[in-house]
Amino acid sequence: IFLSKLWKEPKCPSTDEWIKKMWFTYTMEYYLAVRKNEIWPFVATWMELESIMLSEISQAEKDRYHMFSLICGS
Repeated sequence: IFLSKLWKEPKCPSTDEWIKKMWFTYTMEYYLAVRKNEIWPFVATWMELESIMLSEISQAEKDRYHMFSLICGS
């Protein structure tokens, strides 16, 4: 009985947590692609995912993303 009280079932990440993790991965892969001068394969891979991510995030996150795009020129 004691062990069952300590056992915590793994939980699925929330949509926000999942999107933040994906955004981190996206950012790291973007900089790696730029560094290796392989941007077009990266663009093809992430273009669809970007629209899905933007449809799920809050307006504040969208505004921040838009500012990031304007600053970085993407």
